[in-house]
Amino acid sequence: MSTSSDADSDDLDMAAFMGDAKALNQEEIDRLLNFDTPASSGDEPSAIERLVSSTTVNKDRLPMLDVVFDRMVRLMNTSLRQFTSTNVEASLLRIDWLRFNEFLDTIELPALIGVARAEQWDSQLLVSIDSALIYCMMDVLLGGRHSRPGRIDGRTYTSIERKMTERLIKVILQDLGQSFDPLAQVEFTFDRLEVNPQFAAITRATNAAIRVRIAIEVERRVGHAEIVIPYASLEPVRGKLVQMFMGEKFGHDTVWETHLKNELKRAKLEMVAVLHQTQVPLGEVLNWQKGASLKLRISPDAPVMLLSKATPLFAGRMGQRDDNIAVKIETDLETKQELIDGLLSH
Repeated sequence: MSTSSDADSDDLDMAAFMGDAKALNQEEIDRLLNFDTPASSGDEPSAIERLVSSTTVNKDRLPMLDVVFDRMVRLMNTSLRQFTSTNVEASLLRIDWLRFNEFLDTIELPALIGVARAEQWDSQLLVSIDSALIYCMMDVLLGGRHSRPGRIDGRTYTSIERKMTERLIKVILQDLGQSFDPLAQVEFTFDRLEVNPQFAAITRATNAAIRVRIAIEVERRVGHAEIVIPYASLEPVRGKLVQMFMGEKFGHDTVWETHLKNELKRAKLEMVAVLHQTQVPLGEVLNWQKGASLKLRISPDAPVMLLSKATPLFAGRMGQRDDNIAVKIETDLETKQELIDGLLSH
């Protein structure tokens, strides 16, 4: 049987709980729900485990990629105006580096995702169009200008909407191909249209990708288009994308190359004319005496080899010109580049 003091204590506890005397802080809530963190022990993940589980995408800096997509946005302003016959403003919002599964998780459904191929790169990319831009383009293309934005109800897209979106994606792909023209000739062709992001997987979920988000304003209504290119797809042009400006040449200095070429032409080169080479047994050489005659066993028209530091350069015939012994070059032994490389190595 409970006493009166116990009843009074329960009433005080209930009053304190129901009243505004004290609010639970985050630590008390975590402890109440068994979410309190355990004491530090030896169960902390190692550096290798943290590195493997990290979601950070390691990337090279590609300055020319910003230039390419800036150029693409300018081209889209013209092409979309021709496509819609009205004023269209496209602007580049940002370029993100992320993993491919992170992009799939951020797609706002419903949306239409176009899968395209880069023929010269033998790879694929995605163009995602959100519902706001799809409905806006439908209103503009079908004559509904200055209408209020329609409510996005999550319904499936009609065949007309899918066809119009396909035409829009083809316009974007054409502008993207023209943007890459100063760097490399590449053609982006439309492949298929997907509604479910799972069917638009063009690379592994953990692979790095580049997402370009573009805002398109039509009749004071704004929608968004996203272009996703796997990082591995840019490998054929990565050497040009790391340039700081268009047409930069790595490792080439035309002024220095011209100076080096002129200096090589003015350099003096010692050459030796070899009439004949033969092998003599060591025993015969030991029998040589002062005044001994050596027979070369060659004919007068035998070819003469011109060498420079044991490197054969030319072959020709020996003769006489203005009381001087001369060699008429008849064959180039195609070792000029080897000679130049040897000189540069010294």
